[in-house]
Order: sequence, then structure tokens, then C-alpha cells
Amino acid sequence: MSQFDSERVIQNIVGELVQECTRRRHVLTETLVAFMVKAVMLDPTNGFDVDRKLTEPEMEKLKELCLEKLLAPFSPSRDSINMQLYFLMNYTSQREFLKEIHVGLDSRLSLLSRQITDSRLETGRASEAVYSRILTYILLQSSMGSPTDADSKQEAEAALQRIFPQSELRSFMMLPKKKKEEQLRKLATISTGIRLFNKGNQNREGEFDVRELIPTVLKDALSSARETIRKELSETQTLAWKFTAVLEKQTQCNSQSRLSNHAVILLKQALYNVRTHEGFLKILLTDACACEKVVELLQADLSSQLKILGETLKPSGAPPAARVISSFKALSSTWSRLLDEAELLNFLHKITVNLHPFVASQAEVFSEAELDGQQEAAEVKSDEQRLAESSGEQIDPAQAESKEWLMPEAASNCSELPLQYNGFCGYTLVNSDGLLLPGNPHIGVLKHEGKLYAFSSKEAALNFASSPDAFAAEVVEKAKRSPELVHLLNLHQQLSWISPFSEVKREEVLLTKTFKCDSGTQTDTHPTETNIDKSYEWNEWELRRKALKLVNLRTKATHSCQTDKSHMRRENVTQTWLQKDAACQSKKDSGSSAAMPHVYLAGLTGQREAQLVKVNLSKPPYEE
Repeated sequence: MSQFDSERVIQNIVGELVQECTRRRHVLTETLVAFMVKAVMLDPTNGFDVDRKLTEPEMEKLKELCLEKLLAPFSPSRDSINMQLYFLMNYTSQREFLKEIHVGLDSRLSLLSRQITDSRLETGRASEAVYSRILTYILLQSSMGSPTDADSKQEAEAALQRIFPQSELRSFMMLPKKKKEEQLRKLATISTGIRLFNKGNQNREGEFDVRELIPTVLKDALSSARETIRKELSETQTLAWKFTAVLEKQTQCNSQSRLSNHAVILLKQALYNVRTHEGFLKILLTDACACEKVVELLQADLSSQLKILGETLKPSGAPPAARVISSFKALSSTWSRLLDEAELLNFLHKITVNLHPFVASQAEVFSEAELDGQQEAAEVKSDEQRLAESSGEQIDPAQAESKEWLMPEAASNCSELPLQYNGFCGYTLVNSDGLLLPGNPHIGVLKHEGKLYAFSSKEAALNFASSPDAFAAEVVEKAKRSPELVHLLNLHQQLSWISPFSEVKREEVLLTKTFKCDSGTQTDTHPTETNIDKSYEWNEWELRRKALKLVNLRTKATHSCQTDKSHMRRENVTQTWLQKDAACQSKKDSGSSAAMPHVYLAGLTGQREAQLVKVNLSKPPYEE
């Protein structure tokens, strides 16, 4: 079956499954349903052949299996896939997020800016209304208080009066529209800097703490985001360590296992779920920590700027106005960056809160008491403890001479290497039937076909190195049976057909799809006349002819008037037509005969000294 036919069949099945889930009061996204359909088809235990067209019974079987997985009451596997899709579709880089924030702020202020620049000062009341709109624009742009707050509005008006009194409003309105927009942004920036300086100098007697100047929204975001992410990460890691201990005990003591096969499968799915959650929380925590460092640097910059500006504006000095204005602009810029960090922290906190429901099914599948009872004598080890225990083991490259190993003393920072399977041990996953254990790069990192592999023990490293291709293929087979491992182990290249990335990208394309229609436009041949060289000549023989003309003119003396051959100021062009065959017909042929001249020369023969005599014997025309 071709890829086009396969995609069309899957789209039809996805549409039917979405309708059926909606009828059963389960609202699911098409992205999740499409991913589940492909995962079920790729699972070798279900018996589907993706290279062959599905029959009607196979399609019905596929729908039943998908509905069973999608509508299961408590499914850690489905929650893991949902969590991965949510994170991929909502998480964005810091640069893209701040760009969206700035675009949103500009769109909110554009209407107010248009009302200010398009206003007419016909009456005094209209002048007051425009000035009030300018104050509102400044408050919204700076986020220092609400336009409905009387104190904030009074502070903004006092700052604006210093640089832009209401008497200058008429000259402002006479500027072009673009100049007015630039002037409006400049007034908002300087006014914000003045307000920040005034707030910083309110307590002149004691030492001012710059943290009092930080926006309240940033203080709340710093505390809530950091604490929420760390609390969630701690709880998730504890669950992951407990699930790992129970599964490890089941693997080592299969004969004494008290868990059924179904319970073991659910336990593995729960482990994959919390490991996925842990990975996302680590990303969010890294971003939150980076935000905290940026906030600390901005606080130091703000404190130093206030101190320098305070020294500049001492009564004894007379600083230039341009220097003071640039200082106010720098204060406003630092303030804007602090607000950006606050928005970013709120964004990270929101994603953290929205990720929590995707791990809520753990409590329904395995209660805390039941999980503690399953541990019994099993020792719960943290990832740090496991790494510390295995750090004493190191690979001897001589044991595997045909393989390339990266040792910790050779690598500058082995913890930042781009490891396969997101740092998990591939050998343990295959040999222990789906158990996830973190790899330890200090044991030795195997480099095979440009990929780096870390392992949980020295034995696992040597066994994997004996046949890395076979073990890598087994890892892919494990991911086919558990589709949530595709993202968790970063197997998008090996299983691109069911990768969540492909589904997300396709959905983004559908959201940004544009409709096309037949249309035509007419443009000038040369819209920019200045780029046309009218004296350009491509024919080298024509250039040679013109050069000869110029050379010839050098030997000519010119007068007050010029001739067609010497002026060289215009081109003369003539147009000719080829001769055509034509004839005329007359009634009769006629002609005329002229008199024939007769001249006689005497004395040509005879004596040598005789004279030549010329006699004209021609008759006159009238005698003819």
C-alpha cells in the first residue's frame, strides 16, 4: 500500500474514531487518535501489515483495539502519550515566547495608539481626552499600575508633565503619524524611567533595597514557579524510584512474584509515565533556574543604574539632558526585561500545573499503600545512589578493542554528552523486559556509528558492545509495543512513522494552511526606470562603429551648428520596404525617333601635311 493510500485510510479511521469517542462523551484530539492508530498498526503483537492494504475485518479490528486503548478508564500509557503531545504543542523556546508576548502587547496598544494619533484637538475637552489616553498608553506599556488606579495615574501624570506638558500637545498633533507613534513610544519609555527613579529615591535616609522595586507579579512568579516545579519533580522522582525497585525485584525473583502479568504491564506503563513527567519537569526547572539567574543580574543592573542616576542628578551638578534621558531609557529597558522574565516564569508555572493531571492515574492504578506493600524487602534507590554505586566500575578498552569508548577522563563534561535513549541503559531495557535504569557515563560511553550509549553497569556495557546493532533493534521493537517510549527514548528517527513530532508538525501546518485561488497581476517591464541604461549596447560591432565615429570627429572642426553626422545626440532610424512586383497596362505602344547625326571628316588619308576638315551633314529636325 502506497504512503498516500495509507494516510487516506488512517484519516478516515481517525475521523470515525473521533466521532465514536465524542458519542461516548470522551473528547479526544485528532492528534492523539492518529498517533494511537499508527501505534496499534505498528505493534507486531496485533498482526497488522503496514505495507498491505487493510481488509474490512482488519479495519474493524483496528478500530476496536484503538477504542479499547483510548477509552480505558485508567491508562498510564495513554496519559503518557497525551502528556508528550501537550508538551510538544505548548512548550516553546524563550525567544519565541518573548516574541509572542511582545507581539500581543503591541496589538493591544495599537488601537489606543491609533486613537491618539488620529485625534483632532478642536476643543479643550478633546485635548484633555487625548492627554488622558496618552497616560493610559504609558501605564499599559509599563505595567506599573492600572489605568483605573488613581495613585498610579497620578504618578504617571506627574512624570509625564516633566517632559511633556499638556501645552505641547498641539505641536505634537501637528507631526506626521509615524513621528507621533515614535514620539509616543519615547514618552512612555522616559516616563517609566522617571517613575522608577522616583520610587527608588523615596527612602533617601536609609539604604534602598532594590528588591522592593521588583514587580509584585515577578515576586509571586519566582516563588510559585520554583517551588511548584521542585515539589512536582521531587514527588515524581520518588514514584519513579519506587516503581523501579518493584520492577527490579520482579525481574530478579520471577518464581516468587506475586504480581500478575497485567499488573506488571501496568507497572511498566506507570514507570514510563513518571519518567516522562520527570524529563519534562527537568526541562522546566532548568528554564526556571535560568530565569532566576537573569533576574539576579537585572536586579544588580537596576541597582547600579539607580545609583549612577542619583549621582548624576545631584543639585550641585548640571548634567546634559541627553545623558539624563538615556539613563531613564536604560532604567525602562531593564524594567521591561524584568517583566519578560515574570511572564516566562508564569508560563513555566502554567505548564507545570497542566502536566499534573497526566500523572494522576498513578494513584488509581497503584495506591501508595499497595505500592509500599509490593516493595517489602526491596531497597528503593535513587538515581544518584545507583550512579554512585556503579562509578567504581570502568570499562577497560582492551577488553573490546574493536569498539571505540569515551572515558570520563578523556571527555571534558561527560554528563552533557548527547546520549542515546536520553541517557537510559538500552541493555537493561532489553534484558530486563522493559526496565528503565539510568546510564552512568563514568563507566564508559560506547561510540557506535556516530551514536553514544551509556550503561547502568560494566557488565551491561560489555554485553551491549558485543552486538550493538542487535540490541538497538530490540530497543526499537520494545518501543513498538509501548509507543510512549518513542519520545521518552528519543527514537523519532527509527520510528518516524508514529513519531509525535510528525503529528504535531502536521497539525501546525493545518492550522496555518492558506487557501489558494486563480489570480493574475500585471506589472511593468521595468518598474524602476533609474536602473535602465539607455546607452547600453550589447553588439560589439556597434560599439566599434561608434568608437570610429568618435575618433573621426577628433579631426573635424566644428562650428556653431552641428550636422547629422557629428552631433551624436540622437539615433536616426529609417525603415525600408522590399520592392514588390508591379505592372501597368497601356492601350498602345508608341515611340519617337530622333535625327541621326552625320559628320564627314576630310583629309584623313593622303598627304601628311594636309589639314583635317570636319563637315556636318546632319539634317535639321524640321526637314525630317
